[in-house]
Amino acid sequence: MHFLDQAKIYVKSGWGGGGAVSFRREKYVEYGGPDGGNGGKGGDIVFEAVAGLNTLIDFRYTQHFKAQRGHGGAGANKTGAGGDDLVIKVPVGTQILADDEERTLLADLTHVGQRIVFLRGGDGGRGNASYKTSTNRTPRQHGTGWPGEEAWVWLRLKLLADAGLVGLPNAGKSTFINAVTNAQAKVGAYAFTTTRPQLGVVRHKHREFVVADIPGLIEGAAEGAGIGDRFLGHIERCKVLLHLVDANDADVATSYRIVRDELEAYGAGLTDKKVIVALNKIDTLDDELIAALSAELEAASGAEVIPISGASGVGLDWVLDKLLEAIGPDRGRVADDDDGEEPVEWSPV
Repeated sequence: MHFLDQAKIYVKSGWGGGGAVSFRREKYVEYGGPDGGNGGKGGDIVFEAVAGLNTLIDFRYTQHFKAQRGHGGAGANKTGAGGDDLVIKVPVGTQILADDEERTLLADLTHVGQRIVFLRGGDGGRGNASYKTSTNRTPRQHGTGWPGEEAWVWLRLKLLADAGLVGLPNAGKSTFINAVTNAQAKVGAYAFTTTRPQLGVVRHKHREFVVADIPGLIEGAAEGAGIGDRFLGHIERCKVLLHLVDANDADVATSYRIVRDELEAYGAGLTDKKVIVALNKIDTLDDELIAALSAELEAASGAEVIPISGASGVGLDWVLDKLLEAIGPDRGRVADDDDGEEPVEWSPV
């Protein structure tokens, strides 16, 4: 499935149905008069966040969404049926933005089942029965129904994950996520093997949490170098970042600082998040060199450095323990009961 995290669509709620002009004429009935019913309300445009979606690719091929119009009223004071609401299903983490220069945030769908009425359908027009007065006994006017609302909007997907992976290209992020999750990210001996965000679910110590792998950052990514920084939005919601540094880089401290500078240039509070620093690919080095590189990286980052190898599995349990500690209590887990029942598991994907 192709990954698409931005889409522009047109939405329009339904018009209200027109009111009816009708008069009651029945044999042997003494009093007649107007009996035209009101029109029905137009359908609403509703957005709903659903599980099982992680891309906006469907909106590349279907870009216009119009709700049903309300039905017209009828005689015998019959109100027209309302138009059906149009429910647009989007992935959890989708934001709805205005089509303006600032891309104003209009709505944010952050949990499964969340629904918002984005555009309300027009009200139905009044039938002639509602215009009857003591001086206007046979009104012939009626309402035509109120128009619906319409708008062009942008949909932007920000994946929901507990932890995000950052680092230079070829830092071993894809190998790491393949080793600790059920993901099947592409791995290759060249830069920018990862071209789109990848989610994986980690199961560790009877807990589950979601990890997001994004394409690698290079110097100048904030100005568009490489793949740029457009995918950094997918880790804005993460509680913790795992920064992987390739132990085979010429200068691990410089590699660390390049990525941190790009995170700072992007903003959105990414540099304020908890960070776990790991020296990756240590299976190719001896213990003395690992210790020296770890000390150099620790001096540059000011944080504890965890030496790991995604390929051989060395240190993975250690780094997963640190991630669990930083993520905090499981949002979907209930306290273990005395009867030993399994806890309820939760995952946003």
